[in-house]
Amino acid sequence: MSDVALPRNLAANPILGHWIGFESDGMVRLSPGKVEIGQGILTALAQIAADELDVALSRIRLVPADTANSPNEEVTSGSLSVQDSGVAIRYAAAQVRSLMLDAAARQMDVPRALFVVVDGLIRGPGNRATSYWDLAAQVSLDCAAEVGFSPKAAIDRHIAGRSVGRIDIPGRVFGTRPYINDMTLPGMRHGRVMRPHRPGATLSGLDETTFQKKFPGVLLVRNGSFLGVVADSEHKAEAAVSRLATLSSWIGGAQMPDSDALPDWLKTQPHADTVVEQRGNFTPKGRQRYARSYAKPFIAHASIGPSTAIAQWRDGKLEVTSHTQGVFNLQRDLALVLGLSGEAVRVTHAEGAGCYGHNGADDVALDAALLARAAGCPVRVQWSRADELTQAPFGAAMRMDLEAELSEDGRILCWEHTLTSNGHVARPGRSASPALLAAFSLDPPSPRFEAGDPPLSAGGGAQRNSVPLYDIPNILIRQRRVLSTPIRTSSLRSLGAFGNIFAIESFMDELAAATGVDALAFRLRHLADKRGRAVLETAAGMAGWGQVPCPEGRGRGLAFARYKNTSGYCAVVAEVDVEHEPRVTELWIAVDVGEVINPDGAINQVEGGALQSVSWTLKEEVRFSRDALDCGSWSTYPILRFSEVPVVSVQLIARPEEPPLGAGECAQGPTAAAIANAVHAALGIRIRQTPITRQRIIEELAAQ
Repeated sequence: MSDVALPRNLAANPILGHWIGFESDGMVRLSPGKVEIGQGILTALAQIAADELDVALSRIRLVPADTANSPNEEVTSGSLSVQDSGVAIRYAAAQVRSLMLDAAARQMDVPRALFVVVDGLIRGPGNRATSYWDLAAQVSLDCAAEVGFSPKAAIDRHIAGRSVGRIDIPGRVFGTRPYINDMTLPGMRHGRVMRPHRPGATLSGLDETTFQKKFPGVLLVRNGSFLGVVADSEHKAEAAVSRLATLSSWIGGAQMPDSDALPDWLKTQPHADTVVEQRGNFTPKGRQRYARSYAKPFIAHASIGPSTAIAQWRDGKLEVTSHTQGVFNLQRDLALVLGLSGEAVRVTHAEGAGCYGHNGADDVALDAALLARAAGCPVRVQWSRADELTQAPFGAAMRMDLEAELSEDGRILCWEHTLTSNGHVARPGRSASPALLAAFSLDPPSPRFEAGDPPLSAGGGAQRNSVPLYDIPNILIRQRRVLSTPIRTSSLRSLGAFGNIFAIESFMDELAAATGVDALAFRLRHLADKRGRAVLETAAGMAGWGQVPCPEGRGRGLAFARYKNTSGYCAVVAEVDVEHEPRVTELWIAVDVGEVINPDGAINQVEGGALQSVSWTLKEEVRFSRDALDCGSWSTYPILRFSEVPVVSVQLIARPEEPPLGAGECAQGPTAAAIANAVHAALGIRIRQTPITRQRIIEELAAQ
């Protein structure tokens, strides 16, 4: 990065002491605004800081994100942590190191070029030495970052770029780093919230007398249609809210669409049309045109650990412990709902089970705040499994209609893509209206927050990865954003990229087949991007594409994308067994994410993203009747089992001189399309809607 400007996150939070400090016990305090949600990001950020400061990795003490102390790095999302927070830390650490060397030079009257720094010890000529900690009192870090302090060259980095063990794993193994679900506070009680089966229903009746006779020690909290309980134990709170279900009545609410006709339903809804990208000439040339439609359903976050929060009030101020992905955004919405100033709300991050998107972590924080205010003591609220699977926002359903025109020599001349979807982003803290679930039920209620889509320049939402990276002269991409839906949606890992890449890369295979060209060769024919070609050729080589025969009853498929068209490159070859249930047996994945900080961590992220995509592609679908969501358990919302996990091989194409790019979300779309293409290779049929189930395969075979 050029020294003419500071990295974006450092420019927004320029005070060096908010990022880095030297503690009296010989440790280095590192305080990023990004949070650990299972992706191993804290390890990578610690590696970056240790490298720039010339200290051992074991000296880095990471401080959880906290609205009272941390730099505001907004939300941990979009595979941006290394390229945004990591680069900010690298530049901040470079300046801190320089300030310390200047102080040592003044103290010893020695040119700074003669110093060597080893694990924070600054050594000069004649065995003279000092350290960061000796100088900490002399060097104030309460100063702004400035341009001109260049980080080390890639060749001089000795910690970043090497695989190291995750620094958070020992605490998980030995119980010294508890998840939020296991945390307690003195005097803490337990809360649960009762919500209707039909989204948007209003509480019309409640038999409080019968409830209090059954649960005399349980506090019943009602505010409008918000209904909750506070009890001395989680078991009692769960029993109480279960009884409430039989003592309460609800009216109104939304009517659901037909689960089996979602793609058609999406097209009939009120929508706003925009052009995402247009270039070239779309006058039909009379050549052969191909048109196909693809779709994905609503998908749940399906976090293994249910959403949990702890809230307490002190002197009119609120303190919340949450596994939110954005402590500052949650702070803003809590203050908005509760009528407080931002300074009166403190949100501290605690780790929870990963979900990679806007699940119920923010919603349960408001639940806990409301119940704690009524109870006058700390309250912990943990959602039930049914809450987690039905009340958290879902990943949006999508329909992708694609058309292409081919030249006589089999090249793509024109490409049209019309995507229909409701919005993908409804995170808190971004609007004058709160986006937290309980806010819609209070008296008076806040208006139900409808998800929207940021522009492509900010990563996009439904339109993310809708523009193919291939060299096509004439392209028209349209977006039809559905303006409202009875099903609440927000960010799910990769947002619209999963659906768009599934459609684009499935269509590329169909066009390749129409021209009689191998799927790999067809892609390379349309791709000049050297890094894109490299991952395609590497993944194909790993799998023996076109050389190693596929076992009988199986098929192999290939797919490729560059996440957001600006981030990591990823190509996937999938092998699928279709003799019984469709099952992925092996994945070969090649990835280029620029500079790799922790190769083992990057590989883990790619593996995790690919496996999550396998689950989405083969199993996951939110089902509902006209009156209720029918996905409140693992039996009604199945996910991939350990026994179904395929063999996964990942090869990183390291480019240490290139800027780091996100790894966590680059594999989702290519994996889905590679699976669909493999099913076609095995059976000769094309499934254009996820999940690709045995039933859908049978129906497609019967239709032929």
